[in-house]
Amino acid sequence: MMRLSLIGMAGTGKSYWANKLAEHGFRLFCCDDLISKKLAPLLKRPDGTIIRMGEWMGFPFHAGYKKRESKYLKFEIEVLNEILDYLEDHDNNLDEDVVVDTTGSVIYTGEGILKRLRQYTTVVHLAITPEVREQLLRAYIFNPHPMLWRDIFSKKPNEANDAALERCYLKLIIARQQLYERNADVEINYYTRREEGFGVSDFLHLAASTSRSKGKCKSPSIPL
Repeated sequence: MMRLSLIGMAGTGKSYWANKLAEHGFRLFCCDDLISKKLAPLLKRPDGTIIRMGEWMGFPFHAGYKKRESKYLKFEIEVLNEILDYLEDHDNNLDEDVVVDTTGSVIYTGEGILKRLRQYTTVVHLAITPEVREQLLRAYIFNPHPMLWRDIFSKKPNEANDAALERCYLKLIIARQQLYERNADVEINYYTRREEGFGVSDFLHLAASTSRSKGKCKSPSIPL
């Protein structure tokens, strides 16, 4: 049995690796999808067309952002509690490998949830390098996804929205990086993940040594 939770900023490859693991037999819990289902009644325009979750959330300078941010976090907490309850109830199922594809804001869900996540899974941090930060910021501005800023965003007098986003995004990443590192069992760095030939077996090999030391890897179903 192998149970993994992937954490890190949006755009760092959590869903890519979670889906790769799912292709190799892991049961996948995608937090984004599960939160979307809970938000579904709110993601509709008056004409019935669907609003993308990032569009619904908006940027932190939009009116009503904090209210939507709080609602999103409420549903994220619900989703994680449901996943963790499942893992607790099936703790003795040695035949099921599991991967939890968390959101970038998982580190805001409270110490109780994070403690249970570390208890029932090996938490793998997909770290990034400073040069990747700019790419992530541009991707966020071009194609917004739900982003919880948790009061880190602010605007200086006469500062443009884009300039404020760029200035505060660096602060957000640094703050999050510390929380990811604090809650991770193992870190797989950006360049390692991008090495030629690096695949699922390599990914699992890095996670497995930590899993075994924590008693979370009893009988991996995939040869390492």
